[in-house]
Amino acid sequence: METDFCVVGGGPAGLTIALLLLRSGARVTLVERHRPGSREFRGEILQPGGMALLDQLGVLAGAKAKGCFRLDRFQLVDRGRPLLDIDYRRLPAPYDHLLSLPQEHLLDELLAQCAGEEGFTCLMPAHAKELIRESGRIAGVVCAGAEGRTDVLAHCVIAADGRYSKVRRLAGIDNLRAEAFDLDVLWFKVPLAGGREPNVRIFRGRGNPVLAYPSYPDQLQLGWTLPHGSYGEFVRRGLGPVLDEVCAAVPRYAETIRARITDRRRLSLLDVFAARARSWALDGLLLIGDSAHTHSPIGAQGINLAIQDAVVAHPILMESLRQGDASRAFLDRYTRLRGPDIDAVMKMQVMQSKGMLSRGRRGAVARQVMARILPHTPVLDRITRRIALGNPGIRVATDHLVVNR
Repeated sequence: METDFCVVGGGPAGLTIALLLLRSGARVTLVERHRPGSREFRGEILQPGGMALLDQLGVLAGAKAKGCFRLDRFQLVDRGRPLLDIDYRRLPAPYDHLLSLPQEHLLDELLAQCAGEEGFTCLMPAHAKELIRESGRIAGVVCAGAEGRTDVLAHCVIAADGRYSKVRRLAGIDNLRAEAFDLDVLWFKVPLAGGREPNVRIFRGRGNPVLAYPSYPDQLQLGWTLPHGSYGEFVRRGLGPVLDEVCAAVPRYAETIRARITDRRRLSLLDVFAARARSWALDGLLLIGDSAHTHSPIGAQGINLAIQDAVVAHPILMESLRQGDASRAFLDRYTRLRGPDIDAVMKMQVMQSKGMLSRGRRGAVARQVMARILPHTPVLDRITRRIALGNPGIRVATDHLVVNR
């Protein structure tokens, strides 16, 4: 099978870049190992920057129509008292809020729009088994799926297959992992009880902090933070001590948590780490999204970064196709453009993690000072805009799109 671009990974980054390339007249083959609806996602918060780009693509309305919640505020709640209250409604409309949007709704809409474009081929379920190399460059992917082996030859392979990227490993690119965040997150959902509050919150109290937000249609997503690498110790002690710790941090949900979480199969552990691939480009290959850089869930940046990665990569890839040049030197234009933004997000996340989730007296004093000073300075608005919008200069390169295809 011959194509212009072979995109491996059907998450937000992979499907967004696929749609942009298709609408620019390119042929795209998507390789995705999971069938729609066959897995559960934890990342559901969409920031205003991602919303704006999806709206430019005509994707946001359809995804929202499948069901979502509008969220207006981010709050740090310390022993029942809001210590920090960030009101997204202070941002310019219409992107003056967060969305709790099931990732499946977004991916279904992106996939449906890709399927409506000429030149789209979808291999699903299928996975990358080998990389095809010709004259020292990556020239395609050997895929294994329900119908057997498929060799996909491409001008450029785009790795968008996540933090544990198979394509990155097959290409021999080291992933430079750093333990920048001294925590992991244990995710689980419980039924919404007592009404839905339109907020994303971090609860601090006795025990480790807990992240919480309403999840469509009728659940509350909770993420209990615990010291990095310590989950094995809690497992050996049994489920009871885990629930005791969680309920101590969010006593308002204690009854619901104990009734709902009856075994560990309802819990999902996220190994939190920072990582950056040593190279984002080789001859014939470009890495985007979590394949290129991995982040903490703090600040809900995952989907935003994936969409913005695709939008930045799109014009570079189309120019690469037109010039017939998929060399590393050409594709590294993406690295030079996107690298500083990713570095800035990483620094911000480390600062957020230390400020809001750290334990000990020093962290507590820093939070009290932050809560007293930040709301009365322009710094809080600047931080909010950075978290919400990312790089505001990122826009869909409409001059590359084919109108009314």
